[in-house]
Amino acid sequence: MTPHRLSIGSLMIFALAFGLGAYFTFAAVQGDFGLFRRAQIRAEAEALSAERDRLRRELAELQNRTHRLSDAYLDLDLLDEQVRDVLGYIRADEVVIR
Repeated sequence: MTPHRLSIGSLMIFALAFGLGAYFTFAAVQGDFGLFRRAQIRAEAEALSAERDRLRRELAELQNRTHRLSDAYLDLDLLDEQVRDVLGYIRADEVVIR
């Protein structure tokens, strides 16, 4: 039996195929559309969804407070709270402790 030797052409084809395989594997894992980028985008999407939900709740609260202070519906307790907070007013029968 004679030993089977690979020719230089066969080695170059093998090296080229191995190099292309390694490149595409690297691109699939670390590239712009790879697995790591996909996980990063998914985490950013979840964070942005949570921020969107928080902003929606804040907007609903502000709309409620605006409606309660509007001319059509006036909440006297909220108006009293705003006057005390913004203008620093107190009633004559109250004592302020600082």
